[in-house]
Amino acid sequence: MKNVKIISTILFYITRIVAILYILVTIYSLFSLLTEWSYILEDNGNYFAVCYPFTETRFLLGENNWSYKTFEFLIPIGAYGIFFLLVSNVFNAFKQPKLFTSYGINQLKWFCLANIFVPSFIILLASIFTDKLDDGLQWAAVIHFFMGVFAYFLYAIFKQGVNLQNEQDLYI
Repeated sequence: MKNVKIISTILFYITRIVAILYILVTIYSLFSLLTEWSYILEDNGNYFAVCYPFTETRFLLGENNWSYKTFEFLIPIGAYGIFFLLVSNVFNAFKQPKLFTSYGINQLKWFCLANIFVPSFIILLASIFTDKLDDGLQWAAVIHFFMGVFAYFLYAIFKQGVNLQNEQDLYI
């Protein structure tokens, strides 16, 4: 059990840092798109580039239309920030002294629900407001769906573990 706590602690910090970076990149990109600071138009205005702060070095590239910028650029980057935040919360639950807790169950539930429903909802919105979708978005939704189903099974196991633990605590 000690190995699980060590690995989950390491993965907690890694995924929390990645979540913060994704969220910061989303905020920075939104700021850059709205203010056109560190923002370059390319190919006669067909494409844009968000540059690293205070430089002309391209950081993120995309098509220059608002449906793309919203549904295939900002929302996916922000959604992955939330995804990694939820993953880090799950790893945080695994590094606690007591494994089967209501906190762990809640973290698995939110991770499960987010992976099953959020990608499909984003694709539904994107298909309404954009002309075409990148092929990678559908595959990402399928992968997240299966990840959500797997997380649901873990959620059910942990919920049963909490129930058994509570019953055992009553007998002692």
